Amino acid sequence: MTRPRPLPTAVALALAGSLVAAACGSSSKAGSTTTTAAPAAATTTAAPATTVAAGPGQVTTAGIPAERCAANKAAGKITYLSGFDFAASASIVEVIVAKQKGYFDKMCLDVDLKPSFSTANYPLIASNQAQFASGGSYSELADNSKNGQKLAAVAIDGKTAINALLVRDDGKVTTPADLKGKVIGIKGAMPPALVAMLFKAGLAEGKDYKEVALQGFDPKVHLQQPIDALPVYKSNEPGQLTAAGIAYKLFDPTADGIPGSFGVIYTSQDFIDKHPTAAEDFVRASMKGLADAIADPDAAVDMAVKLINANGNKNYLSIDGERFRWKIESKVVTDSTPKGQSVGIIDPALLRAEVAAYTQAGVFKTEPATDGTWSDIAKAVYGPDGTVIWPAS
Repeated sequence: MTRPRPLPTAVALALAGSLVAAACGSSSKAGSTTTTAAPAAATTTAAPATTVAAGPGQVTTAGIPAERCAANKAAGKITYLSGFDFAASASIVEVIVAKQKGYFDKMCLDVDLKPSFSTANYPLIASNQAQFASGGSYSELADNSKNGQKLAAVAIDGKTAINALLVRDDGKVTTPADLKGKVIGIKGAMPPALVAMLFKAGLAEGKDYKEVALQGFDPKVHLQQPIDALPVYKSNEPGQLTAAGIAYKLFDPTADGIPGSFGVIYTSQDFIDKHPTAAEDFVRASMKGLADAIADPDAAVDMAVKLINANGNKNYLSIDGERFRWKIESKVVTDSTPKGQSVGIIDPALLRAEVAAYTQAGVFKTEPATDGTWSDIAKAVYGPDGTVIWPAS
C-alpha cells in the first residue's frame, strides 16, 4: 500500500531487521490546484470499531489516578516506530512533541522513539516487537491487516490524501486525462489515491500509461528525465521546486473527490486488549502533542530537527524542508477534520469509502477487510469542549 517515503526493497528489509533487534531491546496504487477542503461525508456503512475496556480510574483535569498510573507502568517499555525518520510529519511530529514535553511521563508511560519507515513497521507491531507506529494511510494499514496480523488504527490525523500528481507547467498536460499514453516516473509504486484519480479520468494502471522507476528523491533531477508526470507529497517536493524557481502544476486527488487519509497512528489489538489504559493514554499524550504542534509549528519542527540531527540525518532533511512539510500537513490536517470534530478522531465511513474507491480502481484485487482495523480510542481522550482531557497539575 501507500509508501510515504519509498525506499528500495533491500533498504527497507535491512531497516526492518535492525528494528527487530532494537525493539527487542504496500504496494501503492490512486485535478487541478492543490486544495485541502474536507471531503464530503461518506454514506457507506461503518465497520465495527475495536473498543477499549474500562480501566482503573479515569484521567481528569485533576490528575491520573494512582491505580491507572500503575496499570500504565505495567505495560513496560513502549516502543514507537516513526514512518519516515523523525520528519515533522503527521503521526510523527505529535509523538515527538509528546515525548519532548514529558506528556508520556505524565501518563506514567515509558516510551522510546525509534526512526523507521512506514512499510517496515507493520510486522513489527503485529509481532509486538514494537507497540505503536506511524502508517502512511488507512488503506496501507488495512492491506497489512491480514494473515493473522490484527492491527488497529488509534488515531488518523489527515482525512484526505497527502499525495498529488505533478507535471511541468508547460501547457502540454492540462488534465489527468492528458496522461493517456504518457510516462509517469515513480519511486517504489504509484500512491493509491493517484491511481484512483487517473482511473476516474478513464486511465487504468498498467494499460493507459507507463510507469518507470526513478532513482533518488530529488524532484529537480526527476523532472530532467523523460517523464511526463511525477507523484509527490504536497508537503515535500512542491516546496523544493518552488525554492528552485521551477514552475509546475499539481493534480490533486482531493480536489477531484478521491477519498484518502494520512498520518495514521496504530497498534496491535493484542496490546489494546492487554493494556487498555496504556493504549488510551498513549493516544491522549500524542493528541496533546498534536494540538501543541498545530499551535506552535516552529517549536514542533525544531524538536523534530533536533532528533533528525541526533540520528545522523541519514535522509538529508533540512530545517526549511521540515518547516514547509509541517506547514502544509498541519493545514491539511485541520482543514480535512470535519467541523465540530477534534483532530485525530477516526471517521469509519471515510475509511470504508477510501478502501472501496481504491478497490474499484484496481489497487486491490480483493477489497481488504476493515472490521476490527480501527479503534475509537481517540474519541475517548477528548472532553465535551473538544480539547484533550489533561491533568492541569
